[in-house]
Amino acid sequence: MAFFNSKDSSLGTLIRTLPQTGTLTWIGVRPARSAPLQALETVEAITDKNLAGDHYSGKPGSKRQVTLIQAEHIAAVASMLHRSEIDPGLLRRNLVVQGINLLALKDQQFWVGDVLLQVTGLCHPCSRMEANLGPGGYNAMRGHGGLTARILQGGFLHVGDVVRIDL
Repeated sequence: MAFFNSKDSSLGTLIRTLPQTGTLTWIGVRPARSAPLQALETVEAITDKNLAGDHYSGKPGSKRQVTLIQAEHIAAVASMLHRSEIDPGLLRRNLVVQGINLLALKDQQFWVGDVLLQVTGLCHPCSRMEANLGPGGYNAMRGHGGLTARILQGGFLHVGDVVRIDL
């Protein structure tokens, strides 16, 4: 099997082509470790650090300055757990987005409103998912945990902001 440079291939072009946009539907920060997330309408994203008010103090260059999850995956997890819905705060992610495939943003920079983020990896579920969601919560979250990202250009995030890549 021949290997190819995805940037020079039609597959590379497909990976970089994402005309769809999404919407930021929920914002949450944890004021202290293990504390419940507080839902916000607006939050400041601090360049190369974290979200203001979040206990996690991202070190410069940290790969986990903000976490994101797809609203459609929350619905899938709720379905697997035989629930009609799940409070996003129970999932311990900072941002919930809808209408765009987050995994398609892997290895890319993207905008949420005026804030520029770069995906740094997958956000795997932790053991708290079992406590927060009940029996099977951890396994229901597997493959649906979202992404981690760095804040390349800070600013203010607002519920309703558009999520997009630079084309």
